[in-house]
Amino acid sequence: MKHWISGTALAMTAAALCATSMSAMAQTWPAKQPIKLVAVFPPGGSVDQVARILAVPLSQQLGQNIIVENKGGASGSIGTAAVAAAPADGYTFAVVFDTHGVNPSLIPGMPFDTRKDLAPVTLIGTSPMVLATFAASEYKSFADVVAAAKAKKNVNYGSIGSGSLGHLAMALLGKSGNIDWQHVPYKGGGPLMTDAVAGHVPLSIASVFVTKPHIDSGRLRPLAVTTSKRSPDLPNVPTVAESGFAGFDAPAWWAILAPAKTPPEVLKRMNEEVNKALKNPEIAKKLSAQGIDIVGGTPDSARVFIDKQIDTWAKVVKDNGIKAD
Repeated sequence: MKHWISGTALAMTAAALCATSMSAMAQTWPAKQPIKLVAVFPPGGSVDQVARILAVPLSQQLGQNIIVENKGGASGSIGTAAVAAAPADGYTFAVVFDTHGVNPSLIPGMPFDTRKDLAPVTLIGTSPMVLATFAASEYKSFADVVAAAKAKKNVNYGSIGSGSLGHLAMALLGKSGNIDWQHVPYKGGGPLMTDAVAGHVPLSIASVFVTKPHIDSGRLRPLAVTTSKRSPDLPNVPTVAESGFAGFDAPAWWAILAPAKTPPEVLKRMNEEVNKALKNPEIAKKLSAQGIDIVGGTPDSARVFIDKQIDTWAKVVKDNGIKAD
């Protein structure tokens, strides 16, 4: 006699077997092989530094080698695409930068869906950008800059490139305050700072890490920071929100992501281990030296934050017709 099994029963059996397999994998993870942290920018930058700083304590805590692999290009989207397409087995993660929240609206035809194909693990931290001017500038405050722009004076500012977070933040400010200022894109923080300290561009907007050495040397004067709270590195510098733009918040940020179908148990464990590493005083000190204010938290809180960034900057890109370099 033949025994027929319904499609529904087969599906339920397959789902149960899959769940059992994933649960078993999560229990043994990460014994199988080394874990890969894909830094989605080239060596030497903040993403690379963050990945390498965290790799040491994570390796010790998990009892497994952590390999940092740099896969840069296209504002981080090439490395992120590789992680999105990687096996969802808990052995490949991405360390991403704030460009992750901008790329969906700036790069057409990306080979992955930013929201659907990746699972946030942890928001590592945030950092303000600093709007600064050269030492001999006429601008003594952010209010001076706004007044000059509204008086139709030629106010130029430099950023690390078209479509960068600094560019988008200034575009958002310009739109909300009906301010007309001109963007001068540079090919990175080095060239921008060279012209900024020389006064070749009257204003610059860049990360604390890039800007602070020149502030400390007295060659740049900070006017405002872009986060909702003042920076611990620059406690005397007001926020943009304090300077007449209530609610303004445009942080740089770093996060760890995984392929979307990574088992929840693995995501939970990795999240716990990253949070543990972030609470290590030695690691916190190293991240602080990069200008990063540690956040940590749950995968859900990371997803809420990242989704908000994607939505905010998509509107700015559309409203201002911004194109990437």
